[in-house]
Amino acid sequence: MSKSKTSSSSWLPHFNPGDRVEISSDEPGFRGSWFAGTVIRREVKNPNRYVVQYDKLYEDESGEKLLQETVDWVELRPPPPPEKKKVQLKFGDEVEAFHSDGWWEGAITAEHADGKFAVFFRSSKEQIVFEGKELRLRREWVEGKWEPPFEQRQREKEAKSQGTNSTKVGKGEKLSEPEAKPNLPEEVVKFTQGMQVEVTTDDEGFKGAWFAATIIEPSGEDQFLIEYKTLTNDDDTEFLREEIRTCHIRPCPPETIIVDGFKVMDEVDAYYNECWWVGVIAKVLINCKYMVYFKDTDEKITFKQADLRPHQDWLYGKWVVPSKVRNFVLLTYY
Repeated sequence: MSKSKTSSSSWLPHFNPGDRVEISSDEPGFRGSWFAGTVIRREVKNPNRYVVQYDKLYEDESGEKLLQETVDWVELRPPPPPEKKKVQLKFGDEVEAFHSDGWWEGAITAEHADGKFAVFFRSSKEQIVFEGKELRLRREWVEGKWEPPFEQRQREKEAKSQGTNSTKVGKGEKLSEPEAKPNLPEEVVKFTQGMQVEVTTDDEGFKGAWFAATIIEPSGEDQFLIEYKTLTNDDDTEFLREEIRTCHIRPCPPETIIVDGFKVMDEVDAYYNECWWVGVIAKVLINCKYMVYFKDTDEKITFKQADLRPHQDWLYGKWVVPSKVRNFVLLTYY
């Protein structure tokens, strides 16, 4: 999928040669990351694109020449300013962690007694332990402003600080390394026989899709036998059953009533081919129809409102509504 896009946004940033920036990517394995760099120049033929040079990424393994790339303006932002006050991080905070020479979006899943934090990364399903100095609160750069504003976020955190319970790990205890089971609240994995759920898979062509299913019974540690509600076996005589790991199961999301319809850039789930796919509203059409853009396949498909629902993420035992700005690379269209 090409990064080159023409934006329909009324707001366009302007970066000058020499400006310090952070650079994002929608390439597999790098989504949700930001790398420090410098603007080299602005393209003459396409002023919405910039040549940038990374601070710590190189053209090859020799590490002799810093990597330069041409990126769209929506993949750039200025470095966030420092906090005016020292931020007290806690369980559940959405953060960016400095890892592998970049800042990666994640969430704190546990606090160590020695001041370290366990951070879970949704994109890779990894949990890694960081020192506090390697973390910063996650913010979004929206039309020339940081959201939420730095002062607002600090006030909100102070207001919520009283009565907040944190998950702590005692001295000498060690959290899981990457790819181990995250230290999540128990509610995340409490599934019972007959429970209506949604399941996902890493199979090619279906990654990111969620299918309606029913829990049949446990089938091992962190694994359940489920029965799909829309998929059938090869001879179409009964619904398909499969063993699915707990990390690929979630409760059915709560029903949300949409009064005024969806808006451009709203993140939605679209019902297509017997399952729900994550997309972004690209265009509002007439007669309660919407054009939805799917980033992973670079497709745009039209849906009726009845076949859409607001997208929510199941994270640590609760439903979380993602920020619209996470879809800034999709401000492109017509």
